[in-house]
Amino acid sequence: MRPQLAAPEHMIRSLFQRQAQAPRDDRPPPRVPDGQRVYVIGDIHGCADLLQTAHEQIEADAQDNAPDRVKIIYLGDYIDRGTSSYETLELLTTPGPANFDRVFLKGNHEVMLESFLLEPETGASWRHYGGMETLQSYRVDIHQGLAQGGLQALAEEFRDKIPSTHLEFFQQLLAATEIGDYFFCHAGVRPGTPLERQREDDLLWIRREFLTSDENFGKIVVHGHTVTELPEFRPNRINIDTGAYMSGTLTCLVLESDNQRIIYARR
Repeated sequence: MRPQLAAPEHMIRSLFQRQAQAPRDDRPPPRVPDGQRVYVIGDIHGCADLLQTAHEQIEADAQDNAPDRVKIIYLGDYIDRGTSSYETLELLTTPGPANFDRVFLKGNHEVMLESFLLEPETGASWRHYGGMETLQSYRVDIHQGLAQGGLQALAEEFRDKIPSTHLEFFQQLLAATEIGDYFFCHAGVRPGTPLERQREDDLLWIRREFLTSDENFGKIVVHGHTVTELPEFRPNRINIDTGAYMSGTLTCLVLESDNQRIIYARR
């Protein structure tokens, strides 16, 4: 399957024109180290079909003059909202393409799932953020569980049905990672706090304070968490959450040397 590049050419020009018009400082363009190519996948939210398409596109793209080191970074929020959270985790917990390094970051929705398993009463909140769709994908009988034992019964059935490989996957997720001039996390960073001192809660949950900040964070922050119609390129950050579960579009940012480009996986 041939990779789908970032929409029509006029849309690409418009996107980068908006970026160029934004106020910038005198720093050189951000880079990843020579000899590396990095693919960054945004919020998946239970869209296993789009994730499979993205993987196929990345494999095809990597055949085109790929360097020796190829890495895929996933920005978290693998579950909820979409209908295929179980299938998404099956894809993520099986071996990836040969010669690809993979880095999995944690999103706030993974935190909500873990909280539900430990404290079932948190399901009263989780259900408003797609938690019931996740339980259904694991074949949890929601109606019977709620009728017979409430959230506690749902949590017990979920514990019985979630594979150990999925639980181990959640336990091994990272809060953030860095490559070259880029810092990768799910939601963003707290302005005024050095990157090495960021709190996990902010990396997974922050929104307004980060999105409205013009601060130079020291590296370009690549994140998801907040849905935008198109990838958002700012002088201090790049947002690639294009609302896959609503839009049918999963976005992948490709970084190599000082180049930035986009691959879209679409239904």
